[in-house]
Amino acid sequence: MNLYPLLRPLLFTLDAETAHEITLKLLNAAYISGLSKLLYPPISDKPVNVMGLNFKNPVGLAAGLDKNGDYIDALAALGFGFIEIGTVTPRPQPGNPKPRLFRLPEHQAIINRMGFNNLGIDHLLDQVKQSTYKGILGINIGKNFDTPIEKAVDDYLIGLRKAYTAASYITINISSPNTQNLRQLQQGDESRKLISALKEEQLKLQQEHGKYVPLALKIAPDLTNEDISRLAKLLLEFEIDGVIATNTTIDRTMIANHPLAKEAGGLSGSPVKDKSTVVVKGLSAELQGKIPIIAVGGILNTDDAQEKFAAGASLVQLYSGLIYRGPELIKEINDEGQRHKAKG
Repeated sequence: MNLYPLLRPLLFTLDAETAHEITLKLLNAAYISGLSKLLYPPISDKPVNVMGLNFKNPVGLAAGLDKNGDYIDALAALGFGFIEIGTVTPRPQPGNPKPRLFRLPEHQAIINRMGFNNLGIDHLLDQVKQSTYKGILGINIGKNFDTPIEKAVDDYLIGLRKAYTAASYITINISSPNTQNLRQLQQGDESRKLISALKEEQLKLQQEHGKYVPLALKIAPDLTNEDISRLAKLLLEFEIDGVIATNTTIDRTMIANHPLAKEAGGLSGSPVKDKSTVVVKGLSAELQGKIPIIAVGGILNTDDAQEKFAAGASLVQLYSGLIYRGPELIKEINDEGQRHKAKG
């Protein structure tokens, strides 16, 4: 029973951030009451092994929807093959002033300048402990807004150490456009310094805990071919376990005539689809299957997802697609993947 098409018009009458919070609370209420099982039919397993982890199916939730890990079980009940929570920072922070989240329905797009608003990693880890979810859980870490960029590595190391035993994999977010200077960490010496320090710490933590937790790097869609090639070489050199392509874009070409085009923040949804696919293709050519790619950006139907798989992705993640299409999209993509597998 897919109620989302009925609920969406009502939710879209509300401010986007308010609607987001209400939707999560409704999902949680449905989960607690046992209604989730009636509303969301089971999704057939389509197992895939990526980064040494066994995913129930290749359709995941992108970071940003559940920043604090408050709704892990409710979101897992929708049928995702994996859940990524965060972005979380060492210390709590309020994020940018409201309004900071905008829908562009004509373009099936969202602009956000949330600014890593979250309750801090300790709160998130408490929520993970209380969760009953046994599937693949990614924890996405970032730096606090007031940590100088030259000390960013320290924040990421705090996040890595704290999240290590709770996460199935850890994502290093250096590509949000909403924290000042953060994207500098994708450039030259900055990226080498960060990736080197995190890889070294990962191997120390492996020894300490007797458990290897994969590291994935999340990158922007606004990279040149040279940037993609350079980052791919670094990923290979330091044997990073995965790459997530891509975050939101600062490019407004696709929505140039929209009244909200001048709003600051990252643009997601349909307008970022092609840019994201180009990055996935570029990475795939450089990495040659040695490091898996998780694709996110503009996946609003099965064709969009198949385009990402064809470009070289092993897994996909949803965010804006979930807002515009609802939970049915998860099942559609997974079922289509099953059909492709059967044809092959």
